[in-house]
Amino acid sequence: MDVPFLNLRELNARYADELKAAAARVIDSGWYILGEEVAAFEQEFAAYCGVRHAVGVGNGLDALSLILRGYKELGALEEGDEILVPGNTFIASFLAITENRLVPVPVEPDPATFNIDPARLKDAIGPRTRAIMAVHLYGQLADMPGLAAVAKQHGLLLIEDAAQAHGAIREGRRAGSFGDAAGFSFFPTKNLGALGDGGAVVTDDAALAARVAALRNYGSDVKYHHPFRGVNSRLDEMQAAMLRVKLKYLDEDIQRRRLVARRYREAIRQPDILLPEVVQEEQHVWHLFVVRSSQRDALQRHLRARGIQSQVHYPVPPHLQPAYPMLQGIHLPLTDRLHREVLSLPIGPTLAGDAVEQVIQACRAFGCSP
Repeated sequence: MDVPFLNLRELNARYADELKAAAARVIDSGWYILGEEVAAFEQEFAAYCGVRHAVGVGNGLDALSLILRGYKELGALEEGDEILVPGNTFIASFLAITENRLVPVPVEPDPATFNIDPARLKDAIGPRTRAIMAVHLYGQLADMPGLAAVAKQHGLLLIEDAAQAHGAIREGRRAGSFGDAAGFSFFPTKNLGALGDGGAVVTDDAALAARVAALRNYGSDVKYHHPFRGVNSRLDEMQAAMLRVKLKYLDEDIQRRRLVARRYREAIRQPDILLPEVVQEEQHVWHLFVVRSSQRDALQRHLRARGIQSQVHYPVPPHLQPAYPMLQGIHLPLTDRLHREVLSLPIGPTLAGDAVEQVIQACRAFGCSP
């Protein structure tokens, strides 16, 4: 039996009737951009995250970029300011920073959780440092109390890249409610995924929410009046309707992911495979189940030969990408090592028990004689 990394067809089939009804509702409405579905989803997602405002945008990258753009418009940031960001993140975190002519300063992660390490931030803070971008990598919350303490001590903005962490909780608070603002992605593979692209900015800051809402819509807060130089980055009605359906099932899906992750962590016993560490169960929503191995490529080949799909998130860190030649002299040995060793195993709310056991047995057999 082949084990897919994530079966989106199967995942969305569970809600097929509701999704089709939602699509018909949008079609029949005759209103397809910034209508009732987007407004309703914004209210529902803000309530879910425990914040006052949510603004639907075109994708997760735009969510982060528009947060920074909004803060520039409001005078909290200016070109050349530095943003502390984990070195071992997806390149979107860096792109949002440089798109706004700000400067990314990569910081090494905590080796246990892969998230940005508050203890390493102080050495990276300089006279132009203005913000911390905390990425909740793979679905586990970063140390937000620790990061908040550093931000408060140095007068920095604290921004959450929550693209992989919908629903993660610490002490009753969900991802997106800890920082000054947060960006989410609704790419189809996310725990809360649309049937196309989508994103959202969430915040308790009314001024930022209003500015982002204008910036996403050509810089307009009243039709045909453009006080700002904006962009076109709007969550459309159809995707908002899809997300409203799937939001109702998000917590249930998270619990299913946790069951798979718990079984992996209990049963995979192989000295060449290092399992992920969890601070607290509710803080991790297992967008990805990422193991480490010094023989990563051999492990991936081993799994592929047994019909098991896996992926590398991510093979090359942002500071070594050709897009950022100015960063390639930076020394980040732990980040570089993680990118050589990480491998994501199949996980998802529809992954069957026999498939889970197949992955476990294949991992346990790695390195054994045939």
